[in-house]
Parts: sequence; structure tokens; C-alpha cells
Amino acid sequence: MTVHILGGGISGLSAAFYLCKKIPPNTISIWEASKRTGGWIQTHKTDTGILFEQAARTLRPRSETGTNTLNLIEELQLIGEIRPIYSSSPAAKNRLIYVNGKLHTLPSSLLGLFRTQSPFSKPLIVNFINEHKQPIKKVVDESIYDFMNRRFGSEVADYLMSPLICGICAGNSKEISVNFLATQLFQYEQNYGSITRGLLHNIFSSKKNVHKSALLDRVKSEKWSVYSFKNGLETLPSTLENVISSHGVEINLNTKCDKVEFFGKEVIIHNQHTSVKSKHLFSTLLSEIFALLISDQHPKLSVLLKQIQSVDVAVVNLHFKGNLIKNPAFGLLVPPQENLPILGIIFDSCCFSQKNDTVLTVMMGGYWFKRNFENFKTDEEFFDVALAHVKKILKIDEEPLEYKVNILKNCIPQYTVGHRETVNKIKDYVESSNLPLSLCGMSYDGVGVNDVILSAKKSVESFLQKNS
Repeated sequence: MTVHILGGGISGLSAAFYLCKKIPPNTISIWEASKRTGGWIQTHKTDTGILFEQAARTLRPRSETGTNTLNLIEELQLIGEIRPIYSSSPAAKNRLIYVNGKLHTLPSSLLGLFRTQSPFSKPLIVNFINEHKQPIKKVVDESIYDFMNRRFGSEVADYLMSPLICGICAGNSKEISVNFLATQLFQYEQNYGSITRGLLHNIFSSKKNVHKSALLDRVKSEKWSVYSFKNGLETLPSTLENVISSHGVEINLNTKCDKVEFFGKEVIIHNQHTSVKSKHLFSTLLSEIFALLISDQHPKLSVLLKQIQSVDVAVVNLHFKGNLIKNPAFGLLVPPQENLPILGIIFDSCCFSQKNDTVLTVMMGGYWFKRNFENFKTDEEFFDVALAHVKKILKIDEEPLEYKVNILKNCIPQYTVGHRETVNKIKDYVESSNLPLSLCGMSYDGVGVNDVILSAKKSVESFLQKNS
């Protein structure tokens, strides 16, 4: 009897890796519908040797999720492949937003909070000083836009939070849950009356012990901001695949699951070629996709899963000859009120030098994909929009040497208001129905690579505890 994993993305590969430590690897089987593992993490190397990242490109080393990934990297013996971005780098210090036809640099230091920097009408320190005076609003959840608007004012909500949400999940901050994407800030207000008082309490409270490692010590001593790998972020899922395969995990590519049925303590997964029994199923698929697989037998669970919807994102990678970036930074974001068809532009070559040329990634669509691109049929149409905005915003006149367009369908879940409650209802249903099922991945626990790796680890730990 095997344990099956649906999805060979970073979450599914991580789940298999953690399972390998406790159960025989030859009892673990992954079903992946596409021709490759790694999911949305994909690094494309062009004929000229330039790296184009199709989605995620860097990892954050701090917090519980970041520390967990560092531990995984140590276990995979990938330390020698790491490329860090240090906190002193322009890519770490500088963030830009495009407002009213101009680029604006966001404050990146304590001193910057005391200066008036456009597009803000006053120093941001004023907003932070006045935050503790705002009345508390006792709620279970609300949009992250409304929350920031209440606590800090409309400029912070419009020019800081809204573009940030575009960058994190390609979403509309007026619909995204504060109790999910900014849980700690939300709890500060709910528990202490303001974010300021919550921060002060946290500073003076005792810190939790975290796992110590040589790599974590290096992160701190060298002051990493974020990091990737010499050959791109796909190094991580590729190494995971190699490791688990060498241990005996079965990875089935081009194997799409069409239906899932539960019978007592067994689960049967079907596709057009076969049906197999399993002791336990880990689904790392997007919730709305998994909802279709169990809708006949568990319609109530299916309805809950369908509440977590995802959006499409168009990614256009561009390679120009020479260094054309006038304002070195990680990149720029475009607030939704600008009504542009792009979400932002990442300055890849500012993060990691690539032959002293300019490499950019334009992100488009997300929540607004249908509005802007519903009638687009070809890659060239997306390329034309991306290039036009790069030329306009960054004042670049040259034509790119090469480019790549990817349309990522249903790639980022939208954590709308009430998301945490929805996830709890889903997990309660699985638990109360005694289904041999674990749900993990970005639909439930966060869009970041660190988030989904930890989600997989915790799901495995829970499974092992129940079956010990």
C-alpha cells in the first residue's frame, strides 16, 4: 500500500522528501500531470546563457518559514550553489513605484521616514506616530486595504499596500484578507489596540528559540536580504527530485488524476489508464482543481475548496544589450489606481549580474487579467504590451536581444477576506469525515516558496503522528 502525492511542484516534492525520512521511499508515489516537476518554479536558460525566471526567483532567509527552507538546503547539500543578495545591495534597499507617470523611490531607511518623499504628501513617520490614536475595530477579518487605510491612511493603503499585494499575489488589496497575509499586524490591533503597541510588546517579549545552523549564522553575519542559486531557483526542485528519485520514490509524469474516491481507510485515485489504491493521499493541487476530483462523493467539501480561486499571470522576460537601468533596484510596482495593464517590472540583472546586460521580467494580469487580456491570442501581443511599458517607464529605446512569454494559468490563489475561516472549515471537514487526506500547498498556507515547503512538512508531520 502506497502513499500518493498529487502534484510534483515544490510542495509535492517537499512532502515526498519529508516522508522519505520516516517511511520506505518505495511506498511513495507522485502523480504529476505535466511533463516536468517543479510546478511554477521554472528557470529558462537562453541560447546566450541568460537566465529567465518564469515565476519565483528569490527566497527570504528569515522567519520560521525561511529558517525551515535553509535547513532543507543544508540537507540537500546546496550551500555551495547559493547566490545571496546582501542588505547593502541596491536590489535589497531600493523599491520603486510608478505613480502619475513618474518613478518614485520608497523610503528604505529610518531617516527616510522623516522626509517627505513623493508621492506621499507628508513624512511617513507622521502616519506611524498617529497610528496608535486610531480606534480599534473588533472584526474576524477585513480587507488588507481597509485595515491599512484605517490604521495609517489612504496614502499608505494606495501607495504601499496596494502595489505590495500586486507583487505578492497579483491581487486586489480591497479583497485580500488582512487576517491571512498580514496576520501579525492584524493580531497586534485586535490584542493590543494598535499595531504600534503590539510591536512594542513584541520587542520586549521573550523570543522563541529557533533551530541553529551554520547557514543561518552565515545569513545573519553576512546580512542577506534574499537569495537564489547560481543556476536559478529551479535548482531547488530539481535537486529535490533527484534526491527522492535516488531513494526510490516513484515519480509519474504526464499522469493526470481524473477522480478521487474514499472508502473507509483507503483512497482510490483514477485516471484514464488506471485506478490505484493508497493508504493516504497528499493533494498539493490548487484547491479549485482538487474540488473537481471529489465533487461527486463530497460535494460540500468541493464547494468549500472552490471558494479559493486563482488568477492568471502573464510573464514576459526581456534581455537587452548593456546596462540600461538608471535607477538600480529590485524592481518597480504599479498601484492598481494607475489602471495600467502591468503589475510591475523586476530588475533581474540588478539582483544578479548577467553579462553586464539588462534582464527584466514584466508581470501582467493577475486579478485584472480578463479585463486587460481576455481577447489576446498570441505571445506577441503580450510582448508588445510589456515592451511598450518598459520603454515608457524606464526610458529604454533599444529593442531586446531576446524575450520569452509565459501565460501562467490559475497560478496564484487569491486569499480573500475570510480565507483563514474557509481553510479551517475545509480541514474540519476532512478531520470529521476521517478522510485519509492531507491538503497542503499555496491554496491553503501561502503563495511563497518558503510557505509551501513548510506547509508540506507540517502536513507530513501531522500524518505521521496520526499513523504512529
